[in-house]
Amino acid sequence: QVPLVESGGGLVQAGGSLRLSCAASGRTFNRYVMGWFRQAPGKGREFVAAITWSGRSTYDADSVKGRFTISRDNAKNTVYLQMNSLKPEDTAVYYCAARTDFSRPYEYWGQGTQVTVSS
Repeated sequence: QVPLVESGGGLVQAGGSLRLSCAASGRTFNRYVMGWFRQAPGKGREFVAAITWSGRSTYDADSVKGRFTISRDNAKNTVYLQMNSLKPEDTAVYYCAARTDFSRPYEYWGQGTQVTVSS
């Protein structure tokens, strides 16, 4: 089990920034690929970004490329999502997730944090 707790969501105006954090418990955080997903009202869950175990490689959805940055601090068992130039269509509940390998589905999920972008 890898309990995940997101924080940092809130209400922001379009063009603003937020940084989400996802804290993990346990001593094996650096063994997990970490990802961020989001789900807007009435829509399915959407991939946002992922980062490898060491943090050397990252992957972003086209919809957030150039605006969002995923990073991790293995010493703090935390993964971040820096969100800049926010748009109203970024409004969603944001979830972090963990998996042991890219060949496996995401196994552990946080409870989510709400991000609302006003126009």
